[in-house]
Amino acid sequence: MAENIHIRLASERVNYSLPGSGEAPRIYTPGEIVSTQQGFMRGHGTYMESDLLKSSVAGVVEQVNKLLSVKPLKSRYVGEVGDVVVGRVVEVQQKRWKINTNSKMDSILLLSSINLPGGELRRRSIEDERMMRTYLKEGDLVSAEVQMIYSDGCVGLHTRSLKHGKLGQGILVKVLPSLVRRWKTHFHSLPCGVSIILGNNGFIWIHATAGSNTTGGFEHDFTVVAQEDRESMARVRNCIHALAASKIMLFDTSILYAYEESLKYDNAKDLIIPEIMLDIAVSTQYRISQLES
Repeated sequence: MAENIHIRLASERVNYSLPGSGEAPRIYTPGEIVSTQQGFMRGHGTYMESDLLKSSVAGVVEQVNKLLSVKPLKSRYVGEVGDVVVGRVVEVQQKRWKINTNSKMDSILLLSSINLPGGELRRRSIEDERMMRTYLKEGDLVSAEVQMIYSDGCVGLHTRSLKHGKLGQGILVKVLPSLVRRWKTHFHSLPCGVSIILGNNGFIWIHATAGSNTTGGFEHDFTVVAQEDRESMARVRNCIHALAASKIMLFDTSILYAYEESLKYDNAKDLIIPEIMLDIAVSTQYRISQLES
């Protein structure tokens, strides 16, 4: 049986700018002078040399009153208290788990900072410590909230809220943390039957709404996900990658718009074709600009 062959013309690969993107911001390189004026305070990504404020990273300048900082184009996740994150367990230690949250250091989830099965509230005993691997083991995915930032920059997590905890069946998507918009809520249920968790650390969890876990426990339904739900999850996943490839901010509205724009293509696998990814990104950006105006 002959396979489908996609022929891409050179004219279709022209890289044109997104509507509403405007002029690209000035990018400063490490060692470049940011400001020669006196009176500015040195922020993140800058340093002083010979009374000159210089950039220590490659990025764009951000100014808040007299504070000048350079935001890097690409960076690891820097935690803030209250952030919602998605991470993977990498090690089980005494009374704590080490979680990969795309930060410079592994984050810490203490045994005392989780809900026991059934939501029971009591002091953790030696028996609970012995059963830690039955709660969470290496490779498990969890959603959590940043509780504190330690002095060395390590992020401390907790899963005491019932909407946090161990994750079951779904798809993990990794994007730049700077593309995830900070919002009042990072848990969203889309009309297509798919729910998403937009982690501030750039890890996005996609799962079927019907099989979502709202108890914060450790038991999950591992029955086969319906074909229709799997197709919707794959479509949402490809839409997120299309938006991320064009550096469009990710939040519930942008992902929903991208999903609606993708419905004109029958197969979800077609959404990974570069021209189709750009088409979805341009259409989504246009709808967002119309909404904001």
